[in-house]
Amino acid sequence: MADHKGCRTRTEGASGRGLALICALAVLPLAAAALLLWQGVGSGPASGTGGGVREGGSGGSGDGTTGWRLLLALAVIIAAARAVGALFSRFLGQPGVVGEMVAGIVLGPSVLGLLAPGLYRALFPGALLPHIEAVSQLGLALFMFLVGLEFGAARRDGQGRTGLAVGVVGVALPCALGIGLGCAMYRTLAPHGVEFVPFALFIGVAMSVTAFPVLARLLMERGLLQSRAGSLAVLGAAVADLVCWLLLALVVTLLRSSSPLGVVRTLALTALFLAGMLLLVRPLLRKALVRPERWLPDGGLLALVLIGVLLSAVATERIGVHLIFGAFLFGAVCPAGVPALDAVRDRMREFTTSVLLPPFFAYVGLKTDLGLLADDAGLWLWAGATLVVAVAGKVVGCAAAAALMGVERADALRVGTLMNCRGLTELVILTIGRELGVLTPSLFTVLVLVALAATVMTAPLLDVLDRRTADAALLSIHQ
Repeated sequence: MADHKGCRTRTEGASGRGLALICALAVLPLAAAALLLWQGVGSGPASGTGGGVREGGSGGSGDGTTGWRLLLALAVIIAAARAVGALFSRFLGQPGVVGEMVAGIVLGPSVLGLLAPGLYRALFPGALLPHIEAVSQLGLALFMFLVGLEFGAARRDGQGRTGLAVGVVGVALPCALGIGLGCAMYRTLAPHGVEFVPFALFIGVAMSVTAFPVLARLLMERGLLQSRAGSLAVLGAAVADLVCWLLLALVVTLLRSSSPLGVVRTLALTALFLAGMLLLVRPLLRKALVRPERWLPDGGLLALVLIGVLLSAVATERIGVHLIFGAFLFGAVCPAGVPALDAVRDRMREFTTSVLLPPFFAYVGLKTDLGLLADDAGLWLWAGATLVVAVAGKVVGCAAAAALMGVERADALRVGTLMNCRGLTELVILTIGRELGVLTPSLFTVLVLVALAATVMTAPLLDVLDRRTADAALLSIHQ
C-alpha cells in the first residue's frame, strides 16, 4: 500500500512538472513574439514590390465570360484534380488531396502556362478568373462547414489534457517562430502599405496551422485513427485550428479596419455573432433535428443546412471577418450524432470534395507562379528558412508537449509529425492573405511551396518512424 501511494505521489508530481513545462512552452515563445511585435511597430518595408505580378491567364478576351468557357474550364479542372489525386494516392502513398493541390499548380502559369501558353490562355483567360473564384468561394464555404462538423465531433470525443496541451503548444511555438520570421521578412518581402503587426501575425498564423481534414483522411487511410497518436493528433489539430482561426480573424480585423474603433466594433460584432450561434441557432438546430421529418419535407434538411451555411458566411463577411468563419462556426454548432445530419454530411462531402474544391485548387494554382522565384536565389533561401521554421516549430513543439504529458517517445514523435500536416487548410489561409494584400505574389508562391512540402513529407516521416519502431521491437525480441 505504501509503495502504491508513493508511486501515485511520484506520478502526480511528474504530471505537475509536465504541466508547468507545458505552460512555459506555451507562454514564453508568445511573450518573446509579443516583444518582437512591440519593437517592430512603426517600421516600414524597404520596398513594396517583393516580386513582380504575373497573373495567370492575363491575356483574356471579351468572350472569356461565356458559359461554355466556364463549363469547359471546370471540366478540365475536375478531371485533372481527380486524375492527379488518384495517382498520388495509389503510387506515392499520399492523400489524394495532395495530388489535387499539385494539379492546381500544374494548371497554372508555372507548368501549363510555360509549356503550352496558347492552351493556357484559351482555357483560363483573365476574364474567366472571377467566375472560377466565385465557384471556389462556394466550395470553400461548404468545405469549412464540413470542417466545423468534424471539429465538433473531435471536441466531444476529446482525449483530455494531453490533446489540449499538444494543440496549445502546437500553436504557441510555431506562431512565435513565425512572428520572428515575419520580423526578418518585413523590410524586404512585405507589400507596401501593410503595417508590421498584421504582417508578422499573419506569418505566425501561417506557420501554426494544421490541416485537420487532411490529417483525418491520412489517419483513416493508414488505420491510425483509433491509435493513441492518432487520437491525440486529431484533438490537438482541432484545438490548434480553432486558435488559428481566431488569430486569423484578428489579423483580418486589423487589416480591414482603418481605426482602433473599427477594430473594436468588428470584434464586438464577432462576439455577438458567436453568442447568437451558441445561444440561439444551436438550440434551434437541436430541436429541429430530433425528428426532422416533422419540420421539414423530403430534402428539406439539406436545403436548411445550405441556407444556414451561406447566411452564416454572409454574416461574418459583412461583419468584417472572412466568410469562412461563419461557415466553420455553423458546422461547429451543429449537434453531433444525429443520423439525418450525418446523411446530409455524407451527401455534401462527396460533391464538395469532387466538384467544388478542385476549382479552389485551380484558383490557387493560377495565382502561384514559380517563374517569380526563377531569377531570385534569395527567395529560394527564404523558402528553405520558412520550411525549417514551419517544420521545426510543429514537430518539436507538439512532440515535446506530448512527451511532457507522459506519451511514449515514439508516439510523441508521431504526434509531432502528424501535426505538421498542413495541406488544404494552409492554402485557405494563404489565399485569404493574398486577397487581403498582406502577401505579395512572390511571397504567396513561397508559402504555397512550403505548405506543399510540409504536407508531402508527413507520410514518409511516418514510414520512417514505423520502421524504427519495428526494428527496435525486433531487436528487443532477439535480445
